[in-house]
Amino acid sequence: MGTANKVPGVSGGVVAYVAGFYEEFIYSFQKLNLKALKLLFNGRFKTFYEYINGRFLSLIILGEVLSYFTVSKGFDVLIKNYPILVWSAFFGMILGSVYYISRGYDAWTRKNIMILAIGTAIGVGTSLLDPATDNTNLFFVFFCGMVSISGMTLPGLSGSFILILLGNYVLLLVDSINAFFDTMVAVVQWDFSWWNDPIHMDLLAILGVFLLGSFVGLISLSHLLGWTFKHYRNETNAMIIGFITGSLGVVWPWKKEIYTTDIAGNYMTDASGNPILENYSRYWPDLTALHTWLAIGLIFAGFLIVYLIDKYGQQANPA
Repeated sequence: MGTANKVPGVSGGVVAYVAGFYEEFIYSFQKLNLKALKLLFNGRFKTFYEYINGRFLSLIILGEVLSYFTVSKGFDVLIKNYPILVWSAFFGMILGSVYYISRGYDAWTRKNIMILAIGTAIGVGTSLLDPATDNTNLFFVFFCGMVSISGMTLPGLSGSFILILLGNYVLLLVDSINAFFDTMVAVVQWDFSWWNDPIHMDLLAILGVFLLGSFVGLISLSHLLGWTFKHYRNETNAMIIGFITGSLGVVWPWKKEIYTTDIAGNYMTDASGNPILENYSRYWPDLTALHTWLAIGLIFAGFLIVYLIDKYGQQANPA
């Protein structure tokens, strides 16, 4: 989930949904409420741990963090050097997710089909929006945290891609994360010179506000989704299937980045010196090229991965 959440266009919630622990994931975060705070402040740590499903949440959070700083780093390199192949694997995984989730859904009423269409339209529409420029205002950073967490709680809506649309992907998921990582390395080396670096401290403050916004958004969305699952289970599942289907447009493998340019045609850069992504130009692949068939093979490989995850989910959570 940590790797998936960091990749623009891919939603970590899909992993939870296909693997069969999505509802437990939502209901566990729902337990982070006032009752949990009272148990914590009263020193009833064991009861608090059991109440919030602590073992499950600890494994989720630990996996997210470890993946974010390890496996996802490798994916960053792969996407930079082999973008079509990596996007092909993700495309296959999302295509497989749509198939296996839809296969187990048996409430195809006229109303739910309409909800599915709305969810798909939202997913497709999101992929067609033009990104904004970066914004370091802390209130906006907090808002980015609340919105981007949707990639973790709403399968099919990529939090990373939403950050690209908001213009703060590089600032929040690259610059601030790298600043935190560099800080940890410096502390281990007993080097505290970063404390007097205003740019470094600003990035750490931005990361802190972003994480706070993400936490608030996660709790809020968990309560909302828990309520919708309780009262409108079939409608919620139809909307989620629509979100995932619509996200296929975002992860279409054959696309080229379009960067913002000035009047002279020079690339415009953000505060970190990175070119500003404007959108993607999608195209059909050349079916006579060997590289294309390798990419298609990876689409099938991605589909197979979801099949294995689905099989594991059925064994771990038998009906």
